[in-house]
Amino acid sequence: MKRCHIMPFGTEILESGGVRFRLWAPDVAEVKLQINGSNELLMTALGTGWFQIEVPSACNGSRYRFLLPCGLLVPDPASRFNPEDVQGPSEVINPSSFNWSDSNWLGRPWEEAVIYELHVGTFTPAGNFSGVMERLDYLARLGVTAIEIMPVADFPGRRNWGYDGVLPFAPESAYGRPEDFKRLINAAHEHGLMVLLDVVYNHFGPEGNFLHAYASKFFNPRHVTPWGAAINFDAEGSDTVRDFFIHNAIYWLEEYHLDGLRLDAVHAICDDSSPDIIEELSETVRHSVGQERHVHLVLENERNQAHYLNRNDIGEPRRATAQWNDDIHHVLHVLASGEIDGYYSSYGIDPARLLGRCLTEGFAFQGEPSPFHQGKQRGEPSGHLPSTAFVSFSQNHDQVGNRAFGERLCHIVSPAALEALTSLLLLAPQTPLLFMGEEFAAAQPFLFFCDFSQELARAVTEGRRSEFSRFDFFSDISKLETIPDPNTVKTFTDCVLDWNAVEHGHHRSTLELYRRLLLLRREWIVPYLAGMRSGTPRLAFLSDRALSVHWHLDKDHTLSLVANLSEKDIEVKLIAGTLIFATGNLSANSLATGQMPPWSVAWHMQTLTHQ
Repeated sequence: MKRCHIMPFGTEILESGGVRFRLWAPDVAEVKLQINGSNELLMTALGTGWFQIEVPSACNGSRYRFLLPCGLLVPDPASRFNPEDVQGPSEVINPSSFNWSDSNWLGRPWEEAVIYELHVGTFTPAGNFSGVMERLDYLARLGVTAIEIMPVADFPGRRNWGYDGVLPFAPESAYGRPEDFKRLINAAHEHGLMVLLDVVYNHFGPEGNFLHAYASKFFNPRHVTPWGAAINFDAEGSDTVRDFFIHNAIYWLEEYHLDGLRLDAVHAICDDSSPDIIEELSETVRHSVGQERHVHLVLENERNQAHYLNRNDIGEPRRATAQWNDDIHHVLHVLASGEIDGYYSSYGIDPARLLGRCLTEGFAFQGEPSPFHQGKQRGEPSGHLPSTAFVSFSQNHDQVGNRAFGERLCHIVSPAALEALTSLLLLAPQTPLLFMGEEFAAAQPFLFFCDFSQELARAVTEGRRSEFSRFDFFSDISKLETIPDPNTVKTFTDCVLDWNAVEHGHHRSTLELYRRLLLLRREWIVPYLAGMRSGTPRLAFLSDRALSVHWHLDKDHTLSLVANLSEKDIEVKLIAGTLIFATGNLSANSLATGQMPPWSVAWHMQTLTHQ
């Protein structure tokens, strides 16, 4: 089966032979096309900033750049592949040259989602798409149903988290060619795994972005962001810019047969128009590829704007499927670690109450003042939404990698606390997300790394150390100098997972715990999530750090959680029903007498029998 997304940008291989090249360059009077490093052909100006040329001799594999009047050679912003990095020539790719074998794959419904976030470069020693493919059987046996891949849009250098991409249609060449990425996705579908891709529509990276030289309307200086002028979604020229990103979303979903996208930091997108770009993009996806199969859109949104998650009358998403819920991560981290620096400061007062709100209503902040945000109101009411509209996690690339030394949760909290938090997340009705390696308590950190040119590299290193200088621990400048330099190769290689550890010691026992919990989730929880909605939960607090929650999965099944997340014993009323899971520190006697030791969690299911 062949898949190709036709778009007004970039290249199109013609049925009659040759290739059509198109570029939007409203700031220049003429553009030339350079083919294979020599021939320079004048492109035809079509008006409104568009330039086009058809080249009969061009074909799959031809390399090309655009020559501006100032003499600058630039790659295609809609390049499907840039084999010599972001400043080199683009390569013509024929999408129809790849043969898909997953024509029967229609995706999976969202209630089945258990997400595994990974970074292609550090997930395996191979550091590429093929390396990920070799681990698909492991992931399927683990019990996850979706892999979420950190951004692969071509970035400068060989090492990067992916959020500095500048060619959003081109898979990073350090990870392989486009067909290697397609081969990975095709194989994942054969294993029953969805593939979600993290995409960045709020900024371009700081190196290798040439749009300012010929298409300044891509940016709107009226909106200032941490990366400079915002991408232009609401001023003159924004129609073309909006099309560029909407086509990008459909391109990944259609040409690469992805099952969904995770939209990075939509709170950093500046757009005063109506509908805004998130609404327009979501509706376009829902009415195109989303009509044919299960396609999921997941947001990262610090503003907790619940209206993006609203459902229609039959419970289907109108726009986004779900949102990463940082609130539940932050409150769990505070409970387990005691850390209250930075954004954790908003969760240090009465954390059990905030956790209870996350478990029963979604967001902890639904319009209340946020201490970290200088008392500004944050969030919108979310209690009407289904539990599956919220993606819960105790670790992800941000929360691990934005620590100075990239420590994972297993490096900073007790094993008992880790088991309690893991069971709480994997058996709750919310959609769980794991970060690569957490399932076997990986020893490797996940550090911030990049591969910028010399001047920018120095600025990034100094900026990162300056960022941490505000923390008490780093008040001593000598400690600041111990923070790993993001630009060294060692910082990157230190993050590569060691798969030899999986079958040994506590790594193996941790993996067995995750597998057991995910099997229980599949057997006991997932069958009831499709029609659950919010579950009309009942929440009670048993102490200042202990709670119970009851969710009605349907009219016949009630899921119950009792969790003691403190350092003290507590007494609880006995829970009726079948015990699904109890943490290892809960003995049969404890359960029978209602005694809950520190960091203990129990899950029960009550089933109504009809006479």
